[in-house]
Amino acid sequence: MWSNLHLDVLANIFSFLSPDSLARAKSVCSHWHTCAKLYHLGSGSQHRRPAWFLALPTRNRGLCCYVHNPVADKWHVLSLDFLPDPVRPVSSIGSFLLLRPINSTILQLVLCNPFTRQFRYLPLLNVSRTNPAVGIVMEGPAQHGPFPNFRIYVAGGMSDEPRGGATYESMVEMYASRHDKWQIIGSMPVEFAVRLTVWTPNESVCTGGMLYWITSARAYSVMGFNIESNTWRELSVPMADRLEFATLVTRNQKVTLIGGTCGGDARVWELSEGGDDDNIWCLIEKVPIEMGMRLSGGKASWGGTKCAAGNGAICLYREVGLGMIIWREDEDKRKWEWIWVGGCCFAGGKQVQNVPMTMRGVLLHPSLACACILNN
Repeated sequence: MWSNLHLDVLANIFSFLSPDSLARAKSVCSHWHTCAKLYHLGSGSQHRRPAWFLALPTRNRGLCCYVHNPVADKWHVLSLDFLPDPVRPVSSIGSFLLLRPINSTILQLVLCNPFTRQFRYLPLLNVSRTNPAVGIVMEGPAQHGPFPNFRIYVAGGMSDEPRGGATYESMVEMYASRHDKWQIIGSMPVEFAVRLTVWTPNESVCTGGMLYWITSARAYSVMGFNIESNTWRELSVPMADRLEFATLVTRNQKVTLIGGTCGGDARVWELSEGGDDDNIWCLIEKVPIEMGMRLSGGKASWGGTKCAAGNGAICLYREVGLGMIIWREDEDKRKWEWIWVGGCCFAGGKQVQNVPMTMRGVLLHPSLACACILNN
């Protein structure tokens, strides 16, 4: 009976499956495999599911990543041996990973779907530069889908002088996925270029037509870029000189700051509506003390804490093998709740050996559909 079901009916049933279950279903018979391929199943379902956590080593040159499936609460080790170069993550874009090779100091970006083993190097920038800040802007009605249109902004970094030496780069470039090319869109104040180059990690957030980066040096501050007017401004941060760890995320389409103090707790602030000009941060939540102590190994320190965020979830972690804290939205209860996720000790029923200590994680919704944008 199942092998004779009409493709429309079978596709509707398959749309309820998680990516790992769909992968198993596709291998059952040629009829099911054809159904999943023709209907682009795995490219995002109408039935919303939580994002998966992917972590890549930042110093280990091994081509693999560690993946947590939140539905089954299981870890997997996913090979990246199809990539020609060792990489580290920059961000997630829909169901893609945005990566950069680590065997070159000059920025080049790679778009990749680790589940379909597709990848593509993006075009080179107009101005070669090292260590710039990278910002992602999703656009269009499919911005929350698996294959959205997007723009990438690159600001700051060091570039070569015509007469020798290096200088802080003031030109801002933008890549548009619709046109598959970079263009220079304007310049920025040199003091902002310096701070984005020296003190700013790649993590960015975008909301309300603004891109934001947080400096990694204490006292913390936030650099804001107005995309439409091409202007820059600086925002202060609550408890800026006391935070041992701080990161920016978006939650419910609002700029959200998470930070923890040495020997103290971790707090969550939200930039208030219309508060951009007045720089008003409102305290909205605190990380449960017992979870914070568990994350730090009882040391009451937030140093070395990292963060990954996506639609409906914020993840705090240090070493993936030791576990992580997730603050996620429960749509049924209409509230956000804190949960603890065990570390990557077992994957596929086998004990994971030598999990790298230095990792960088992202949250994304996995897809098993092939994407034209990744065709070289």
